[in-house]
Amino acid sequence: MNQTSTVNGGRLLVDCLIAQGADRVFTVPGESFLAVLDALHDSPEVQTVICRQEGGAAFMACADGAMTGRPGVCFVTRGPGATNASIGVHVAMQDSQPMLLFIGDVDRGMKDREGFQEVDFGQMFGPLAKLVLRIDDPRRIPEYIARAWTVAQAGRPGPVVIALPEDMLLEEVSDVLPRPAVYRPAQPVCPDAMGALMGLLEDAAAPIAIVGGAGWHAKAREHFTEFAERIGLPVAGAFRRQDAISNSSKVWAGNLGYGPNPKLVQRIKEADLILAVGARLGEATTDGYTLITPDHPGQTLVHVHPDPNELGHVYRADLAICADMAEFAETAALWDDDIVSFDAGREAHCEWLEWTTAAPAPYALDMAACVTAMREALPDDSIICNGAGNFSGWWHRYWHYNGFPTQLAPTAGAMGYGVPAAVAAALRHPERTVVALAGDGDFLMNGQELATAVQYGCDMLVVLVDNGAYGTIRMHQEREFPERISGTTLHNPDFAALAIAYGGWARRVETTAEFNAALAEAKERKGLRLLHLIIEVEQLSAAGTTVSALRARAKG
Repeated sequence: MNQTSTVNGGRLLVDCLIAQGADRVFTVPGESFLAVLDALHDSPEVQTVICRQEGGAAFMACADGAMTGRPGVCFVTRGPGATNASIGVHVAMQDSQPMLLFIGDVDRGMKDREGFQEVDFGQMFGPLAKLVLRIDDPRRIPEYIARAWTVAQAGRPGPVVIALPEDMLLEEVSDVLPRPAVYRPAQPVCPDAMGALMGLLEDAAAPIAIVGGAGWHAKAREHFTEFAERIGLPVAGAFRRQDAISNSSKVWAGNLGYGPNPKLVQRIKEADLILAVGARLGEATTDGYTLITPDHPGQTLVHVHPDPNELGHVYRADLAICADMAEFAETAALWDDDIVSFDAGREAHCEWLEWTTAAPAPYALDMAACVTAMREALPDDSIICNGAGNFSGWWHRYWHYNGFPTQLAPTAGAMGYGVPAAVAAALRHPERTVVALAGDGDFLMNGQELATAVQYGCDMLVVLVDNGAYGTIRMHQEREFPERISGTTLHNPDFAALAIAYGGWARRVETTAEFNAALAEAKERKGLRLLHLIIEVEQLSAAGTTVSALRARAKG
């Protein structure tokens, strides 16, 4: 756009996004931002991905931001569109993912009259997002877009919501140019703080690191792995941050969250020094703030995080370090003073290998055996995408996340994330194997995005685990109210037929042998492929929990 051109707000907004580096947007179209859609028509630099529901579009933007480190971009209309998309904003916040949600809004002159589908987005999204903006003057679009891009990436990454009045997007302006690209600032680590950390490690007898989270990326992964392996420091992944370092690393200790290795839990309890890098130490990672308590008596906590507002927010840190993750990790890797080495890293890794080795189970379709077969058949850098439910626990336990990024999974525990995330992954990394994992309840939250996958030629495998129940809730129900099943039984469609109806290939699987054969066939195909796994509800979780065992425990 040259300096003398006259453009409307929609055209200027798209030009500003292109200037910042946006190359893909996810949307469900609305009449409230037709000027933006018109501008995208003439913008080959940006792929416009048309989705089937705003929740799916927002999840795709979340996943795209997680993979690139740049804000994932989503456009929806006001009212119903914004409320549907709000789940993606919540996930982006809790998962520390950079995201921009643009909402077409009522005309400026209609504001506060409760016009058609009008919502006060400041009040609605204020508790969910890092920042909520409204652009009333098209001349300020470059300012607002640059600000939103910065805030979404800075410190603890997260979502920014921007309301766009329809008439503002249609108003024409002259001599307004996009601002230059904004990049995430790289905050170096304080040398004195680094020295203090090394001194604590020198004095420690049983240290452990918990890593993955805000601002974590490939460079941080590479350097922290180098540092941890050099000194033999055990490294555990925060909840659903299992690709933070390669699981093949000789110091990888496994993952925290739901159903962790009991030996890892004991190792955390016995640690005298905990080094948390990037992790918020949230409820899932710390088992309800009990595995590591906010005051952690008898333990020294070093908390490294890119956002000063997170440090000291919940946990008392003996040493708080505010730094960019890659800057911290590189400084640690290059630290040239001698540090005593530990045997604990090697020991913890052996314990994890034992934990992830599946034993035979008495089920026609053995989920642990299926994951093991997938691990042997699919590439190390396969991207595994899942929503929420007990089904995901088998991959959390038995899959080895060796590449990066290879895990797209909501720490917010949102159902319906896996299929949209897989669409985003297949578009971002068409050269890699992408797998969407879903339970039967989870799948029908956003299964409609199979249509998006087919429309854009996504090469992805869906593994759908069907036990005819909301399995996680059934597990809790059997524990608290055994044999009183209420609200958790599902009547499902023929998911294989549904995938075929969308234009994909599918197989119904009822035994482990059938799974192995179907997986081999799926590997030979391209496009959308779905394996519909029928399992017994008795097989409740990867930790070995069963319905009969819960009922027997209740009877004493």
